[in-house]
Amino acid sequence: MLANILFYAGLAVSLVIGFLYFRDLGDVSQMILKVKRENTLRFIRNEYRYAAIGLGGLVVMLIGHFMGGGPGWLFFMGLPIVTFLVLFLYIFPWVWVHLGLRNQQDEAKYFSIEEARDWVNPSASVMVIENDGHARAHPDAQIMRPHLAGDEKGLGGQDVIMTYCAMANLGQGYVPAIEGKRLDLEVLAQHGNNLILRDNDTGEPIQHIYGWREADRDTDTEGPACPLRPQAQMKPWPTYRMTFRGFQKAYPEGEVFLNKPPANPILRLLDMATEITFGWGISRQHQESAPVMDNMEHSDDRLPNKTYVWGVTIGRDAVCWTDDFVIENDWLINTNVGGRDLVVSLDPKFESLGVWYNDSGQPVTRCDFWGNSDQGQLTRVETLRAGLFWHVWVEFFPHTDINRIGASQTAESAA
Repeated sequence: MLANILFYAGLAVSLVIGFLYFRDLGDVSQMILKVKRENTLRFIRNEYRYAAIGLGGLVVMLIGHFMGGGPGWLFFMGLPIVTFLVLFLYIFPWVWVHLGLRNQQDEAKYFSIEEARDWVNPSASVMVIENDGHARAHPDAQIMRPHLAGDEKGLGGQDVIMTYCAMANLGQGYVPAIEGKRLDLEVLAQHGNNLILRDNDTGEPIQHIYGWREADRDTDTEGPACPLRPQAQMKPWPTYRMTFRGFQKAYPEGEVFLNKPPANPILRLLDMATEITFGWGISRQHQESAPVMDNMEHSDDRLPNKTYVWGVTIGRDAVCWTDDFVIENDWLINTNVGGRDLVVSLDPKFESLGVWYNDSGQPVTRCDFWGNSDQGQLTRVETLRAGLFWHVWVEFFPHTDINRIGASQTAESAA
């Protein structure tokens, strides 16, 4: 009797928790299963606690079995299969997340443009951050797997890392600290087709597109989500997209992030398998209208799902633009978001769309890639999310305006 209780109770606990682990953090599982956001967040917070309980259940099951519990045929035919299944449910998500997606927050390698030419197509899109003349480019294909890139030298002496979500086509520079404490970030999952990080010091999830810990989320706000305290978030760093050839023109001494294959043959094989899987899924994500992982909670047909948009948030106001709309308006738009006058400008020479603060009080008629305008030097908007998918932007900012020119009632009230 005791043996049967131990066997079946251990089997149930290990299988149920193993299934939840695989479902909520297995990543590729979400191509088949629709996972609720609260379930993913719960498992992120309690990953090792749940895993320990589940594997403990496996041990209890095996003890019960060798005490004579369970069906007799299992000893000869099924025990290895059951054990393998349970172990797979735990090992796969752990290896996928902690080894396959191991980030390079402090260990990224940056190379000269000359060396990067052997690895990056001239027309490839790169995400750029710059500080005091020190510029770094991050090609999508190179940062797709590690998701985080930075080093101890920092960006012009400033601790800035690039974070990236391939499902959203979104790269965002951040200062990896909240309220003065540096974060130990790890890639854990995605939901809403956007990366979820974990602050390992607190165990709290951080939605990539927002940049603050889930525990600091203000659930009572209308419009864009925001933290309970303005300082309780990672500081976004101005990030913009351009072509690699445009980067070479703008920053001939710039650095390029390359994720070269590791020397360890086991890690090399794991990275190859991970990137093949990623490449298959992300190519579909760019080509098909439906999200490859359909865990979305909002939909909006004002634009096709996979339209690239450039969005900014200021206060409770969120607005995005498409590049073709900016081109149709002679490459430059004067607008207002959250009570701030902005300029949206697409520079054809450097093939880059930027958004700038305009504090001159006058409309701008000319603005180049550097922010030089007929109204003086402009400053880049740090909250720009450059070239992400429309369906991801509207998932997290459902009250967004599209292609705004001039002020709006929302912007005026926010002022």
